Amino acid sequence: MATLHTDIPSRAEVERLLDVRDADDACVSIYVATSPVTQEAEASRIEFKNLAADAVGQVEAAGANHRIVSELRETLEELHDDDGFWAEQARSLAVFAAPGRLRTFRLPNRLTDAVEVGDRFYVKPLLRTLTFPQTAFVLALAAGGARLVEVTNDGPAFTVPVPDMPSDAASAAGKASIGDRSQIGRMQGSEGQKVRLRQYAHKVDQALRHVLTGLELPLILAATEPIAAIYRSLCTYPHLVEQTLPGNPQEQSDEQLAAAARTVLDELYAAQLDALRATFALDASRERATADLAEVARAATVGAVATAVVDVDAKVPGTVDASSGVVTPDPADDARSYGVVDEIARRVLRDGGRVLAVRAEEVPGGGPVAALLRYPLGG
Repeated sequence: MATLHTDIPSRAEVERLLDVRDADDACVSIYVATSPVTQEAEASRIEFKNLAADAVGQVEAAGANHRIVSELRETLEELHDDDGFWAEQARSLAVFAAPGRLRTFRLPNRLTDAVEVGDRFYVKPLLRTLTFPQTAFVLALAAGGARLVEVTNDGPAFTVPVPDMPSDAASAAGKASIGDRSQIGRMQGSEGQKVRLRQYAHKVDQALRHVLTGLELPLILAATEPIAAIYRSLCTYPHLVEQTLPGNPQEQSDEQLAAAARTVLDELYAAQLDALRATFALDASRERATADLAEVARAATVGAVATAVVDVDAKVPGTVDASSGVVTPDPADDARSYGVVDEIARRVLRDGGRVLAVRAEEVPGGGPVAALLRYPLGG
């Protein structure tokens, strides 16, 4: 079974990428579709090589000196030649290269192949992963055992090794069974079982910290009562989904759990989008929301955007004035221009706002970007 190797960026990592500036217009951003199946990696490597060559050519055409061009070419060629790296992939690969800098992210969702060159990185497609990761974990929890299952949108599900995961509730409590009486003979029946289950659930939660700490992916619980309620009462992972998958998870395969989890994720994301559209409609009537690109750019520049919603596939080449937020389109779309929507996203994130990257039909107002504002812009 193919294993999905992912390293999803945190918001802080995205912000660091958005802050990069290079006076030589030598920031290279490459997105290429990949596969977790090792045998399919060669096609992705060939496409990456072609995109990398295109990127180096653009840097050279922009007038960068020979040292910078050579350094970028060498960096990208070394990545292409790394057999171990290409043997462990996910659904998409994002590569960000600049003089003295290389950062890669293996992503669980499928992104469109693209190459961009400019004085900053092209980060907007990466935001799609943060908006809807399309990856989640299922904790299959029962008294007889626990396992963590990783779920992706279209790939196979698989059990994730978790160091120190207790094998079952009884062994976690040091008992032959969870119905054993305590040494002082006071706990028995359902009361004693709940105490043992709580001890067990606590140890499961501790073990999961080694795997989940620092991640922001949804965790979906598959369990029956009373252990479901017990685990929820003490879970320390902040992204535990409210809905629980029904049935005894020990009687379900990883793929069965994944299928149920995907339905939960679809419902979760649909509810988020519905709430967003409703909020946009209400706020627009109060002049607290706009889908006008120029207005959004101006609002982002003065820190007035609470949430920006961007079309992950839309490209608007041009520049945004640093002080006024005025948008200047640039149909040339070369290394001298950059993505206007990317720049809006950077300014929103810089001022503590939220950016959601969605499909075109999901953007309120029908344009490449929409925004919920902290306050009306006025005249």
